[in-house]
Amino acid sequence: MLSRLLKEHQAKQNERKEQQERRRREAIAAATCLTEALVDHLNVGVAQAYVNQRKLDHEVKTLQVQASQFSKQTAQWISMVEGFNQALKEIGDVENWARSIEMDMRTIATALEYVHKGQLQSAFS
Repeated sequence: MLSRLLKEHQAKQNERKEQQERRRREAIAAATCLTEALVDHLNVGVAQAYVNQRKLDHEVKTLQVQASQFSKQTAQWISMVEGFNQALKEIGDVENWARSIEMDMRTIATALEYVHKGQLQSAFS
């Protein structure tokens, strides 16, 4: 009877060990599946972040090139406007010079008229 009880006890222990081993394997398999699912989920996010970063890098390079081109074009525009302003100043200087000469010529013409009228009056007197 004691040996039968011992055999039953050992059989139950072996059955429990097998159940524990099976449950342990199931738990490991479930943990592995969970870990793989989590890693896959994270990898999708990381991959999307990588793609977004590459797009941003490309956009930044494009923007830098466009900003450089815009800067060069702006410098050209500024140079053209400065040249235009200089030309306007020169035109203003020429106009002022022409007015000055015109005033001098009028003064000379008026003086010549007075001299001419004075000579005519002295010739008749």
